[in-house]
Amino acid sequence: MSLLLVPIAPLSRTKSRLRDCFSKELLKELTIAMFIDLSKKLANINLFDKIIVYCNSTEILNLAEEYGLIGVKEQLTTPRKSFDQVINDLNRIALDNYNAQRTIFTFLDVILVSRTNFQDFNELLGINDVVVCPAIHSAGISLLGRNPPDVIPTYFSDPSQTSLVALLNHAREKGLKVAVYDSFRAGFDIDIKQDLVLAYEYLKIFDLKTTETFKFLKNNLSIKLKKDANNNRNLEIREKKIKSQRK
Repeated sequence: MSLLLVPIAPLSRTKSRLRDCFSKELLKELTIAMFIDLSKKLANINLFDKIIVYCNSTEILNLAEEYGLIGVKEQLTTPRKSFDQVINDLNRIALDNYNAQRTIFTFLDVILVSRTNFQDFNELLGINDVVVCPAIHSAGISLLGRNPPDVIPTYFSDPSQTSLVALLNHAREKGLKVAVYDSFRAGFDIDIKQDLVLAYEYLKIFDLKTTETFKFLKNNLSIKLKKDANNNRNLEIREKKIKSQRK
């Protein structure tokens, strides 16, 4: 059994790093928009035996059901579980309840990911123990595949190394067969303020202007990037000028 797993934080605390850009209510709207776009892609993919969405929020689980995905309610705890613990819980559900032989984790905010990305990634996992797609900006992980699902733990909560570096180091120490999937589209995610502006531009570049995420950003994004004349890696975030409307 090959399972695709989608962990999603509760809507009440989604995308907390973007709270200086959007209100909590708008962040919920952004999360739902991204989930609808991802669900539409996954509903038309026949690569996996099961696709499981793991979230505490009823709105997300109901949407998952509408698109033919399996929704599993996460049980929240006090204190909060680390992200590694959440990932492990979902992975254990895949093993114990669905007899998964291999699992792929994808995340909500990889808004450019395509069917071809999932197909290529799944094929790589068929001949490797571990497959990772590096996140473009953070040296983190945007897609993670394990064959079998418990071949190695995750290191998202590692205090000293990024999740990608920590996982690759430990996988090689264990002598596992590892493949790194090199993809801009699968590796771009939305994590910080600058990513929002880049996301808006990339969605236009890849002709994804009909997506719910693009519509949200078009209607609500109030910042833009200004390139430094002497250093094109130095992008300054500026507020957009609001044009006055004539009555």
